[in-house]
Amino acid sequence: MKTNMTEWMRSLIADSRVAAVPIMTHPGIELIGKRVVDAVSDGRVHADAVKALADKYPTAAATVIMDLTVEAEAFGADIVMEPDEVPAVRGHLLSGTADIDRLEVPSLHAGRVPQYVKATMLAAREITDRPVLAGCIGPYSLAGRLYDMSEIMMLIIESPDAAHRLLTKCTDFILKYCLALKEAGAAGVVMAEPAAGLLSDDDCREFSSVYVKRIVDAVQDDWFTVVLHNCGNTGQCTRAMAYTGAAAYHFGNKCDMAEVTRDVPPTALSMGNLDPVSLFKDATPDDMRRATRELLDRMRPYPNFVISSGCDTPPHTPWANIDAFFEEVARG
Repeated sequence: MKTNMTEWMRSLIADSRVAAVPIMTHPGIELIGKRVVDAVSDGRVHADAVKALADKYPTAAATVIMDLTVEAEAFGADIVMEPDEVPAVRGHLLSGTADIDRLEVPSLHAGRVPQYVKATMLAAREITDRPVLAGCIGPYSLAGRLYDMSEIMMLIIESPDAAHRLLTKCTDFILKYCLALKEAGAAGVVMAEPAAGLLSDDDCREFSSVYVKRIVDAVQDDWFTVVLHNCGNTGQCTRAMAYTGAAAYHFGNKCDMAEVTRDVPPTALSMGNLDPVSLFKDATPDDMRRATRELLDRMRPYPNFVISSGCDTPPHTPWANIDAFFEEVARG
């Protein structure tokens, strides 16, 4: 069943109860007895993990793994995959502006892209009681993984034209990928752009938001929502994020949730921001309940607030903490 996402968001804003959409797939992998490497390599395993969590918890939407290596791998980056760890980019693919000019935008058959499209298709087909949100990386974060995160910061200062050429290629691929995820049945995409949180508001707009907006304008409609995630933002670039016109914004635990929500349009969702490591993974259940309650109470003045983890919950997050989170949310 397709979900009208415009109506879905309006209903969440109108409801006095706060909806919960934690970015959470790794516990589902453990729930079905698989390992991280299985899920990030096999779309069937990935979808089974998403479905298992949807069956277990009353999330307002189901989310796939936040894997920030898929697109970089498609371009040719070297990826490290440990059995129980989130994949990581090893080294960097590009070493100068000549490499940028030689870089080709890959096809959607490259690397593990087909498996992520498959996971999205299967999850969307099998989870029929709530929207399924796919995932992708943002343009600036992808550029940083291809060029090196420190080097891209220097590039935008020393050779902004070259940076824009790289960002254009990254955007071309992400747009193509998002259209494939939409075609596969996703109701939206969580676009992870954490590296842009290292930039000022002006630089974030020039080197991230302009490109994100191009994708938003091309893919977002009543039936497909872009959720822009930036866990690097400490509050300094929220206005640049809002410039993109995304229908929802997802924040990390480095920022004040109430403060950033003031810069989010009231018709857009503002999602976040409980620490996925110090709370979800490492806290006691009582600490988890307390932090959840404090955030719920603090965000009562904001009808467009959706409670979530500040980023993807990591492997080996205790069930007792996840249970405590949902129990506290259910209390209202």
